[in-house]
Amino acid sequence: MVGDAVGKIVKQIPYGKVVSYSQIASYIGIPGGARIVGNSLRNMKDMSIPWWRVVNNQGRISLKGNWNVTAGNQRELLRKEGVPVDDNFNLDIVKYRFRPDESLLKEWGLDKEIGLFLYKKYGIGEIAAGS
Repeated sequence: MVGDAVGKIVKQIPYGKVVSYSQIASYIGIPGGARIVGNSLRNMKDMSIPWWRVVNNQGRISLKGNWNVTAGNQRELLRKEGVPVDDNFNLDIVKYRFRPDESLLKEWGLDKEIGLFLYKKYGIGEIAAGS
């Protein structure tokens, strides 16, 4: 189930780091599936999953909000973790992006094609470089 896969990845994002929706989509084998990830996060009932560590690929909080949370809530949670977010909900995604190591990528079961995509797009993992 997509929601379970998204939750598994998001739980492993370290304190003070962020990932993009598209990054998670790639990790679960759905490159280009950022909206699917967003929908999964929006529908999650488990609020212990650090959903606030997921932003768009430009380094902007794009949360539209619902009855539980707003973009302002997300900004404050990130700020508490030491991630500076400006008043327009922007942050430095290059500096704060979580880049899992090769062993974690392998644990997640990523194949070489997905690994190559991640390497080219985000500079993540050596698995894609043929090692």
